[in-house]
Amino acid sequence: MALAESFQEIVESLPRDWTDMQLDLRIADETRYVDASIPMTQINAQPHSRADWHWRINVANGFGHAAAPETVAWVLGMLDGQGIEGELVVNDLNEGRAEVRQMWGRPESVRAEYRRRRSI
Repeated sequence: MALAESFQEIVESLPRDWTDMQLDLRIADETRYVDASIPMTQINAQPHSRADWHWRINVANGFGHAAAPETVAWVLGMLDGQGIEGELVVNDLNEGRAEVRQMWGRPESVRAEYRRRRSI
C-alpha cells in the first residue's frame, strides 16, 4: 500500500478529538534513504536512532508544534511518486487536549465558537 494511503487510513481511524501523534516510518530500500530524506525535511521528520525505523514524524491536528496532517500526506505522496515504499506505525497518540488561548476582551460569539470547535 502507498504511504499516503496508509497515512490517510491511520488519520481516518483516529478519534475525533485527537490532538497529536508520533509516527515511525521505515523505508523498504535503504539505498533510497537520501532520496527520501529531502522531502522529509518539509515535515521536520527526525532521524530515528533505532536501526529498524528511519524517521519519527510528529503530526498535530489543529494546533501544536508539529506538521499538519495535510502536509504529511503531501510529503508521503511525494515519496510515493518517487517510488519509495515503506511502512508507517503509530508510536504515540494524544487526544482530548485543547490549546490555551487568551480570550480576555473577545466577544462572546468568538468564545462560543472557540468552545464549539474545541469541544470544551
